[in-house]
Amino acid sequence: MVDKACPGSSIEEVVERSGGRLSKVFEVRRNAAEPVIVKIYEPEWAWKQAKEVHVYGLLQEHLGDSVPRVLHAEPGDPAFTVLTKLDGVPLSEAEPPDWKSVYVQLGELLQRIHRIPQPAYGYLTDEVLEPLPTNDAYMRRQFTKKLNEFDQLDGDPRLSESIGQYVEQHAELLGNATQPVLCHNDFHEGNVLVDPVTWQVQGFIDVENAIAADPLMDLAKTECYSIWGNADKLAGLVEGYGALPTDWRPRTTLYRLYHSLELWDWFKSIGTVDPLESIAGDMAKIVS
Repeated sequence: MVDKACPGSSIEEVVERSGGRLSKVFEVRRNAAEPVIVKIYEPEWAWKQAKEVHVYGLLQEHLGDSVPRVLHAEPGDPAFTVLTKLDGVPLSEAEPPDWKSVYVQLGELLQRIHRIPQPAYGYLTDEVLEPLPTNDAYMRRQFTKKLNEFDQLDGDPRLSESIGQYVEQHAELLGNATQPVLCHNDFHEGNVLVDPVTWQVQGFIDVENAIAADPLMDLAKTECYSIWGNADKLAGLVEGYGALPTDWRPRTTLYRLYHSLELWDWFKSIGTVDPLESIAGDMAKIVS
């Protein structure tokens, strides 16, 4: 696989990295050359390969070395992609002395991602699937879909009803987004790489969840997955991002509700039950 991307490579070591249910990820260390990353897709998720190639290509134009560069992508059985390796360690495995300054850098990166416009709202592969012209239509569709899943997965019917009511009561917020942009949609500390000496953010990885959406969807997911009430992190993210719309707080709260609902559905669907009570509690606090 490496030879397809880098002919003549002399491989020194292969180290399995943290992959997921969708793929296996390996760092391939080479003699007298930079290491590379090899990603091998599970057969049922091989279609994600085209998405990653497309999204990394979009990001490369605007963010350069802050994202991996695709060296070779080959469909088939197995489908695999070879990428450059970013330096650094996952932020989730580090403890910076100043969280705010690190999150300023995260905000700056998100703002750069959001400069990439998209033609419509929707799930992104190498095109926008089932595109919708407005954020209102897109988010209503998504809330309906995820609430139906929640009900089918035996979620608390009272919580389901409260979520539906909350969405209707705050639906006017959905009309305030006017331009769909590229959203990473998984911009949490596990996907951000930092230099543990200088605490400079090196870049980010994993674009499997990318969507075309309101940019505040990304800020909401970062808060939902990584900030957890840490005032320094949130202040840094907002400072680094720059000017935000006046309704950014209630709108990101609505999106945090969506991200939590989606996460509850995902965990329940794969049989991961331990986090469910906590996630349901987070949703209940928002809608109470």
